[in-house]
Amino acid sequence: MSTAQRRLFLLAGVTALVLALAGFLATGVGKDHSIVASPLVGKQAPDFHLQGLDGSAASAVGLSDLRGQVVVLNFWASWCTECRIEQAVLDQTWQRFRDSGVVVLGVNFQDAPGDALDYVAAAGSTYPVVADTDSTTALAYGLRGVPETFVIDQAGQIVERVIGPVNAERLSSRISTLLAGGSR
Repeated sequence: MSTAQRRLFLLAGVTALVLALAGFLATGVGKDHSIVASPLVGKQAPDFHLQGLDGSAASAVGLSDLRGQVVVLNFWASWCTECRIEQAVLDQTWQRFRDSGVVVLGVNFQDAPGDALDYVAAAGSTYPVVADTDSTTALAYGLRGVPETFVIDQAGQIVERVIGPVNAERLSSRISTLLAGGSR
C-alpha cells in the first residue's frame, strides 16, 4: 500500500468517526429523556372526579376543585418497581410545598385495591391518593405506563409530562417557577 493510499484510508476512517460522533450527539445525548413531548402539554388538563383509594366519597378529589393550585398528578401502582423509587421524592415534595398552594395527587392505576392500600400504608405516603378504577383518567391523559407524572399549573394547563421516576430537583424547580408566576 502506498503512502497516498494509507493517507486516504486514514482520512476516510477519521471522517467516518467524526460523522458517527456527530450523529450520536445529534440524537439527544444530555437531554432528559424522561421529559416526553405530549400533545397535552400546553393544553387544559382533562378534568376528573375520582374516589379515594379506600373507596370513600369523603376522600374523593376532582381536578377542577384544585384550580388555583399547582398540581403534581402522579399515576402509580403497587406492582411498579419504579414507583417505589420515586415515592420519597413525591412525599418530600408534598411536605415541602403543601402550604404554598401545591397538591401532590397520586392516582392508582390498574391495581388491586388491597394491594394499593397496603402499599400506601407501608410507604408512609402522606399526600392524597385516589383510584382510577376504570382507567378512564389514564386514557384521557394518554398514559403510556407507570410511573408517569403531569405537572399542572394554577390555571389548569399541563406544563410538563414525565415518564418514569420524577427527579426531585427538576420537580422542585418547576414548582417554584410556577409559584413565582414564572413562564410555563
